[in-house]
Amino acid sequence: MRNSIKSLLVLLAVVLFGFVSAQNITGKSSKISVDGTSPMHDWTMTSSASTFSGTVSGNSITNVKFSMPVKNLKSAKGKMMDNKAYEALKADKHSNITFSSAAINLGKSNVTGKLTIAGVTKNVSFPVTVTKNGASYQIVGTENLNLSDFGLARPGFMGVKTGDALKVTVNITAN
Repeated sequence: MRNSIKSLLVLLAVVLFGFVSAQNITGKSSKISVDGTSPMHDWTMTSSASTFSGTVSGNSITNVKFSMPVKNLKSAKGKMMDNKAYEALKADKHSNITFSSAAINLGKSNVTGKLTIAGVTKNVSFPVTVTKNGASYQIVGTENLNLSDFGLARPGFMGVKTGDALKVTVNITAN
């Protein structure tokens, strides 16, 4: 009987330690920008709508999940450009851009994970900085991508097409 009680107390301590040491966090704010070029002008699309979740464990955030609705990307160039971008990103069929990773380390590091755009998933690795400020975490990362890497056609109008290269910057605050 005494061994059963000790075993139960050890199991309870392990479970409680697990709850105390791991903290689930979710995104409270985000800013995503996608920068590109065309022969006529450079362009930027931005979004402040996304979801982020992860679990803080020691000096890393594990089980990272990020999702952004494609149609929340907006440009200063107007609806025509937005619609061309949504068409190129196949937004009607694949409404979200997603990223998942096993872990992101606090501080400056490279994060590896799976990025899905327009239904095509690629393994990616890019630099990220994670800063802890009280109960909040600031996550900032930038990656250069090519539309062609995801099998996407370059959007255009009247024969003028955007460049293949994009610069994606993500800035998330989570707690």
